Amino acid sequence: MFGYHPKISIGAHNLSQQETPHTFAGNPIDRADQLRRDESDIHDLMHSPNARILILAGLDPLITTSRNPSTALGWLPYGKAKEFVNAEPNLSALLGVTSEGNPLVAWNLNGSARSGSDQLPQSDLDQLNLEICDARESAMLISGEETGILAQARANLGWHSTHQFCARCGDPTEMRRGGLMRECVGCSAQHFPRTDPVIITVVTHGDRCILGQSAGRLSAMKMYSALAGFMDHGESMEEAVRREVWEEAGIRVGRVQYHSTQPWPFPSSLMIGSHSEALTTDINKDDFEMTDVRWWDREEVLLALAEKSENLRVPGPIAIAHHLIKAWATGQAGIFV
Repeated sequence: MFGYHPKISIGAHNLSQQETPHTFAGNPIDRADQLRRDESDIHDLMHSPNARILILAGLDPLITTSRNPSTALGWLPYGKAKEFVNAEPNLSALLGVTSEGNPLVAWNLNGSARSGSDQLPQSDLDQLNLEICDARESAMLISGEETGILAQARANLGWHSTHQFCARCGDPTEMRRGGLMRECVGCSAQHFPRTDPVIITVVTHGDRCILGQSAGRLSAMKMYSALAGFMDHGESMEEAVRREVWEEAGIRVGRVQYHSTQPWPFPSSLMIGSHSEALTTDINKDDFEMTDVRWWDREEVLLALAEKSENLRVPGPIAIAHHLIKAWATGQAGIFV
C-alpha cells in the first residue's frame, strides 16, 4: 500500500565543504522567502499534491528503516502523508522548496520515539518501511544535509508549540508566512522564532586544556566537555566566553579565537565555538553548575578522542565540543598552536 519514498533534490547552494562540517548544519533547502508573502499562496503550497511531507512525532522524525539501502528522513508525498495520518496535524510549517519548486513541509504529531504515536500505528509504519527515531539518534544515521533539515524542522515546530499566546496581551497567536512568525489575533503583535546563542569554549594553557563535567546530563554520563553557557544581553561572544569560564571554573581568560558554529535544536540554540587562552591556572569551580572541572594533558585528550583513555570520555562527533577538543589536541586551534 505504501513504501514509496521520493528522492528529494534540494539544489540550494551548500558551503559546508568550505567550513567545519557539523551535525545539524549544512541545510541545503531554499527557504523560499519570496513565496511567503501571501497567506493563501502559502496554504496552497503546503497542501499541494507536489508537496513532500516530513512527519515528526513529538519532534522526533520518521526515518527509513534498516531495510533500506541507506537511512534517510522519511519524506512522503502529500497525498500519502494525509492518508497515513487520516487528518493533518494542527502544527505544520513550510520548510522551503526543492530545486524543482516542490514544497517541503514538516508536520508534528503527538507522541515521541519513546512512547510512539496513536496516529502512527506500528503496522502502518512497517508497511511504509519507516520508524520513529529519537532526534539525536537519527542525526547519527542520516546524511549531514538532512541533519540540517531536521534541525530546521525541529526548532521551528518546537518554538511554535510553546508560543501560542501573545507575550504582550495574552491573546492567542496564529502562524503566519508558513512558520516564519506568529501574529496575535488581539493586538496584532508579531512574534518571531528565536535562536538562543550559546558560547562553548576549550580553555587552553600550553599543552593542557580545561574540560568540565556539568551538573546535568554530562555528569550522569561521566563525560567531560568544553565549558559552555548562554550569552547575556549586551554581550559580545568574547565577553561571554570570559564571563562563563570565570563563573564555572574561576579561570581568567585573555584571547578568544572563534572556531565555528553549530545549530543545536534542543530546543533552539546556536552553539558558538571557540578556543580561549587561560591567564590563570588555579581552578575554583562553581559547585552549583559543575560536578568537576580540571586540566587535562594533550596526550590524555588524544587517547580520549581515540576512545582509549581509562580516565577521560569526551563527546562524540555529533557535538561541536568534540571538534573543538580535537582541533586543539591535534594542533589545529589557530592562535594557540
